[in-house]
Amino acid sequence: MAIFILSHNLQVQDSNVPALSPIKLAEGLSKHCSSIQASEPLDHGHWMVKVDSSVTPKELAEELTSGWLAMRASFGHHNNHAVMALGGRKDSEGTANSPLQKGFWGVDVVETCDPEGFKKLINWEALKNARPQDAVFEVVRGPR
Repeated sequence: MAIFILSHNLQVQDSNVPALSPIKLAEGLSKHCSSIQASEPLDHGHWMVKVDSSVTPKELAEELTSGWLAMRASFGHHNNHAVMALGGRKDSEGTANSPLQKGFWGVDVVETCDPEGFKKLINWEALKNARPQDAVFEVVRGPR
């Protein structure tokens, strides 16, 4: 079972790829990701959606990226860019006001035309290497 707390990092500057509300994301992901058992919009400054699934975190991340592109297409948006799911498991206690709690996965969903450039910008390799191998994942779908 995996619980993802999702943020959305829209790096694509195109009016045909608009920002999405937490409600629209929760509804769209439920429709396009068959393993999602529950999807809940969040009222938080950073985190947008909580999703629960019975599959492994890696399997959910794979489905999430392909489902995200399918969701964009269903809305009539362009989907000719990459969608990345960069995730890390929360291994410490979460704060009282945060939806990200111990054992959940914080997942930044990034829409970008330059996945490698984005990962370099945030120093992803160093961030990833500072964590246990089973506590982090990266899935990139779409044009690279």
